[in-house]
Amino acid sequence: MFRKKYLWAVIYSVILTAFTTYALLDTFVIKKVEAEVVDNLGESPELDPDEIQITENSYRDNNISITITEYYEYDTAIYVADIKLSSPNLLKTALAENAYGRNVTEKTSEIAERVGAILSINGDFYGAREQGYVIRNGVLYRDDGGRNREDLVIYEDGSFGIINESDISAKELLDNGAAQVLSFGPALIENNEMVVDRNSAVDKELASNPRCAIGIIDEGHYIFMVSDGRTNESEGLSLYEMAQFMTSLGVETAYNLDGGGSATMVFNGKVINKPTSNGKTFKERSVSDIVCIGY
Repeated sequence: MFRKKYLWAVIYSVILTAFTTYALLDTFVIKKVEAEVVDNLGESPELDPDEIQITENSYRDNNISITITEYYEYDTAIYVADIKLSSPNLLKTALAENAYGRNVTEKTSEIAERVGAILSINGDFYGAREQGYVIRNGVLYRDDGGRNREDLVIYEDGSFGIINESDISAKELLDNGAAQVLSFGPALIENNEMVVDRNSAVDKELASNPRCAIGIIDEGHYIFMVSDGRTNESEGLSLYEMAQFMTSLGVETAYNLDGGGSATMVFNGKVINKPTSNGKTFKERSVSDIVCIGY
């Protein structure tokens, strides 16, 4: 009798361990492609090759102007790309491996190279969560929202808006002209006013970390921003500090994207900042998506 009970206990433990292992692998490791990527933005303006001018920290052609400036504020290295576009269709997103799904990831630089992006930052890492709207390049991939989750909407005309997923459906956003919906947050600046402060921020937001954000100054004029962090040379930013910094640049609307080890800026095939998860080793983290500038 004792042996039989012991045997059943062993079998139960093995089954439970196998189930737990599979659940973890299914959630964090096993790749599941659910849809191939479609671009529904329409045509980009034509590029005149004779107009291309490239330096170490700038790019210009007949439709795109990018200047990258490095700052050192709040004991932190901050990289800012000032972007001017002739068409909103030049502001795009791209998904890892050209596919939507779970655990589908690539490095920011790899995605950028594959899609021919001139400038890229990491996106919202949608694949790390099961909720949060996903609209990319005019196509709806996920409409499962989270309660009181703040999203950035980039509309077809290039304007920015902040919405709450509790207030509007992803289908309604698409019908209203959403080209991109990024679900990470929170919003940093709305209508030229900071919407994060020291008192309302939670511990994770108060901590100094590598950060990534996107903002708009006015029509066709955008900011991509990445900061280093977790090292002796670069402490990192709190969300409040990042919002203050973006305000100093004249940004009208700004939104926080995935940070930490994901925070990466790539310009003309080169990683501009020093991505790190632990402050000791510097390497890119594989992510599920990027925001980019290109044709």
